Amino acid sequence: MPGQTESLPLLSLLIFSPLVAALVAAFIRNETVLRWWTLIFTTVAAIFSLQLYTGFDPSSAGFQLRETVNWIPSLKIRFDVGVDGISLLLILLTTIIMPLCVLCSWRYIQTRLKEFMICLLIMESAMIGVFSALDFILFFVFWEAMLIPMALLIGVWGGPRKIYAALKFFVYTMSGSVMLLVAIIALYHQVGSFSIPEMMGHPYSRTFQLWIFAAFFISFAIKVPMFPFHTWLPAAHVEAPTAGSVILASILLKMGTYGFVRFSLPITPDAAQFFMPYILWLSVAAILYGGLTALAQTDLKKLVAYSSVAHMGFATLGIFCLNQAGLQGAMLVMINHGVTTGALFIMV
Repeated sequence: MPGQTESLPLLSLLIFSPLVAALVAAFIRNETVLRWWTLIFTTVAAIFSLQLYTGFDPSSAGFQLRETVNWIPSLKIRFDVGVDGISLLLILLTTIIMPLCVLCSWRYIQTRLKEFMICLLIMESAMIGVFSALDFILFFVFWEAMLIPMALLIGVWGGPRKIYAALKFFVYTMSGSVMLLVAIIALYHQVGSFSIPEMMGHPYSRTFQLWIFAAFFISFAIKVPMFPFHTWLPAAHVEAPTAGSVILASILLKMGTYGFVRFSLPITPDAAQFFMPYILWLSVAAILYGGLTALAQTDLKKLVAYSSVAHMGFATLGIFCLNQAGLQGAMLVMINHGVTTGALFIMV
């Protein structure tokens, strides 16, 4: 039945099969075979992921297709994954984008091809893990697991200023991750568990919420990226190889807005209400600044990068309207941006 644990662990297969494919890729010596192996695997994974959609009950608001296993019992850390309407769409976006990333790298990547394909597969595993994790430590592990392969994609296969762009991306995201970890530990001391659904239903004092929201905000605003935390994005987009730009624009930027929807609103609702006007003004600033700066660009990649700042400003604007229409509009913008901007970078 939809919503119940299936006999086939769909989410675990989607999360860990790319790691197995990466291990197989490590032993393939022929470059043509390697390209075909990665393309066939990512395509099969995309088709397989459609079972999440067919097995999903849209009338239920709870987490579905749940899989729970004790991971580190002494610290109450569990391998706990599941999907709802928000994460389902983002997982499907991830799996469908990945074969396109392989295809747009078919002739573009000529050096260290094996390492490139392995990085793509590890990224796919981590991204699906982020969108399906229901344990905060598991979420954080996947969140950090994306950082290294993405930095490598920029730093090894990027353009002339690739090292600068990779370092800037790494430092910015790592800084945000530190704040996220602080928030996770503080929440654990309040709740006594790393379970995300338990944290959502727990009452917190207003002061505690304000501090947790601030830590969440820094982490997720860097990832979106919101104005004025956006300065790493144009450099990363311009220097990254095509597949890197597509993953960055289509999926990684959505993790910031996903964090706001998944954690900031349900865990710290009073703080979200308090900070709402300030974030709305920042969102409007991002829309105007991103759009006007995009108009001034002569580099097509920079143009798309700055337009992404404006587009994601619309998403955060919708989220922090704090109503159903705003959230639905934000989700629509996130998915639309994932499709159109990925396509734009492939065309560029």
